[in-house]
Amino acid sequence: MRILVILDAPEKLELAGDTSYALMLEAARRDHEMWTCQAGHLGLEHEDAIADAVPTEVRPADTARKAFLFGDRASIPLSFFDVVMMRRDPPVDVEYLQATWILERARGKTLLVNDPRSLREFNEHLVILKFPDLIPPTIVTRDAKRLDAFLAEQGGAIVLKPVDGYGGLGIFLVRSGDPNTSSIFETSTRGGDQWTMAQRYLPEASEGDKRIVLADGEVVGAVLRVPPQNEARGNLHVGASAVKTELTPDDQAIIRSVAPMLKEHGLIFVGLDVIGGRLTEINITSPTGIRHIEQLEKRNVAAPVIDCFERKAKELS
Repeated sequence: MRILVILDAPEKLELAGDTSYALMLEAARRDHEMWTCQAGHLGLEHEDAIADAVPTEVRPADTARKAFLFGDRASIPLSFFDVVMMRRDPPVDVEYLQATWILERARGKTLLVNDPRSLREFNEHLVILKFPDLIPPTIVTRDAKRLDAFLAEQGGAIVLKPVDGYGGLGIFLVRSGDPNTSSIFETSTRGGDQWTMAQRYLPEASEGDKRIVLADGEVVGAVLRVPPQNEARGNLHVGASAVKTELTPDDQAIIRSVAPMLKEHGLIFVGLDVIGGRLTEINITSPTGIRHIEQLEKRNVAAPVIDCFERKAKELS
């Protein structure tokens, strides 16, 4: 297969935990032809989506400088590739939105991971509201007074998340009696100019935030991200520890409920975030976790993902 990976600057990837690198490495092991570009290298020639891409040799290494060998850049139609992976990290900003418009022009001509329509339509935080029975009590508001009332309704502990947030940035744990509460509400809503999501705080968060990685609705692995002491966020890049885990009956029920929607909307490669048996996020833009699962379980987790891409690309051809 020919595979194009749209990602951030490859030389800046942190290989030890980077899922894009894990997928590219597995594809290279299978002698698939790898190309890379950044979102800004996408374009249109009349009705055809193109990319100014570079052929990329991917090798096992401990630094990005050693991991990639790049060829000469060329302008190539996206239809040249069997698979196009959109792996640019959030935020989902104007550039990201415009990139999905360009990717839209390649629909039906290549396997798009993930579907650009769904990348536009589904906010990673708000999409969980499609499954109200699976999530903690949740509101979305700009109103600090409503947040204060919700805090009382939920027993005196809530979590605030920016609607367009990512990577744990801007997340606050708020408890009744905290003298900073009013300031946090003002900051989260930017004085009433920005929506924020508020959820009941789940005490199980101290035990870890479980990332479940799915390929076409099927589980390929899971990792528990345990926050350090005095930290409410279970994000690995802010110091959480990756811990081996297993799926519970609640996790399995969540997967069964969510998987049909993912398949319907072309969301092939997805990360579910689960705390205490409650769904808290559906990561569709650039899900991670593969490298950590591989290290913990000593198995090739990228393989079933690439198997999935190969199968779906063949179905499309």
